[in-house]
Amino acid sequence: MAPAPGIAAPKASLVLAIGGEPETGFDPLMGWGAYGHPLFQSTLLRRDADLAIQPDLATEWHLSEDRLTWTVTIRDDARFSDGTALTARDVAFTYQQGKTAASGLDLSVLDSASATDDHTVVFRLKRPWITFVENFLTLGILPAASYGPDYGRHPIGSGPYRFVSWSEGEQLIVERNPEYYGKQPQFERLTFLFTGEAAGLAAAQAGAVDMVSVPAVLADNVPAKFRAIAVPTVDNRGLSLPFVPDRGETSAAGARVGSAVTSDKAIRQAINMGLDREVIVDVALHGHGTPAWGPVDGLPWQGAGDSPSFDLAGARRLLDDAGWAEGKDGIREKDGVRAAFPINYPASDSTRQMLAETAAELLRPLGIDATAKGGSWSSIEKVMHSEPVVFGFGSHSPYQLFALYDSSLAGVEYLNPAYYANPRVDALFAQAQAAPSLEESYPLWSAAAAEYGVGGDAAWAWLVNLDHVYFVGECLDLGKTQIEPHGHGWPVTASLADWTWTCP
Repeated sequence: MAPAPGIAAPKASLVLAIGGEPETGFDPLMGWGAYGHPLFQSTLLRRDADLAIQPDLATEWHLSEDRLTWTVTIRDDARFSDGTALTARDVAFTYQQGKTAASGLDLSVLDSASATDDHTVVFRLKRPWITFVENFLTLGILPAASYGPDYGRHPIGSGPYRFVSWSEGEQLIVERNPEYYGKQPQFERLTFLFTGEAAGLAAAQAGAVDMVSVPAVLADNVPAKFRAIAVPTVDNRGLSLPFVPDRGETSAAGARVGSAVTSDKAIRQAINMGLDREVIVDVALHGHGTPAWGPVDGLPWQGAGDSPSFDLAGARRLLDDAGWAEGKDGIREKDGVRAAFPINYPASDSTRQMLAETAAELLRPLGIDATAKGGSWSSIEKVMHSEPVVFGFGSHSPYQLFALYDSSLAGVEYLNPAYYANPRVDALFAQAQAAPSLEESYPLWSAAAAEYGVGGDAAWAWLVNLDHVYFVGECLDLGKTQIEPHGHGWPVTASLADWTWTCP
């Protein structure tokens, strides 16, 4: 029905500049949706604004007593955007395809996924692995009948929006999916611009977008008719500290492994004790973040008491006691080894550059000569097992801890780049994975922090948790937002169904 004369129609479309485009397209098997709403696809489960698990495609889900079999019941009213029915066979197909996908998706613990009828799928695992359930929350379901090599560039799914067009390097256009079984979003059409940080801000200043994400260094330049919304996150940044000594060993890819400096526990503990994280937040993030003490701050599996106070004098005493003596230039040495190393960061990332430079400056009073060093990811891959790197992680799953600290993943892609290994941590993680429920695993993940964290091995120096800052048009209401994960993808779209236009 047309609006009455003189009354404006509700806004039907939005233009968003909230992050980069996925290089491999919109295929969940290639990582799309892992850090935000998959948009085109549905998942079996979802997290609400409070991160509580809710049904999505699944109406029931049960784990067997031996922890090896998940039985999931699928709703009977789900359809793909091409009008075909979504059944348990599509779910089984997605997971079976995921087992062999050449991507970061890890379904190696899955033995088989099979549909026993149109609405029941059975997942059989090779061993108890409680974090397998996280796939139910992130892996978008594919259409078995039409999935093919070009799917990522022409996705078909059962999510709230359907694909219209993608001009790579420029924009993505989507429209509301009339086949969607869930709450229909208010906005009929969304255009995502892939502008880059500076151009996105310029578009907001020109009134050409409804929302733009901005880095901390730009977050105080709020355009007219916009407001800044800072969303808390577990999107952390920290320094990897190579854990093993330099014995001339190399990784499978030929990269050097080990450091004569950071392999010393006293160095790692002093770095953690001697970095003033409040200063790092103020200087590098302009106050748009919080100090980080671990990779899962504020989540139920965080380590208890894993938050030391800043103590520069104590950090210096620790190094003195460990035999790291100051030289004439103020830089410490021990057994002929100088306490010096670069802090690597991707040169294209202004936030990581500021973090590297600020951390390097704050380490100097400790007698540690750190130098910020920008480079490409390909150059960083050659040194990330032997030199500190400003890495970023952050997810809603305790598997994040396993990926960073379990010895079985040392040197696997970007997982456990420091080659950290502690058999007590591995044992606690194994117990956590064998827990009868995700909730019952939390205390075991938490207990491991006493070993890997700042009071133990101090295996990393976590610096900050970023705020995700968005400039949002004064008439756009995002509803209640989640604590967001790492910024890859578009995590703010998790609340998309609740977005509303508040102006006439």
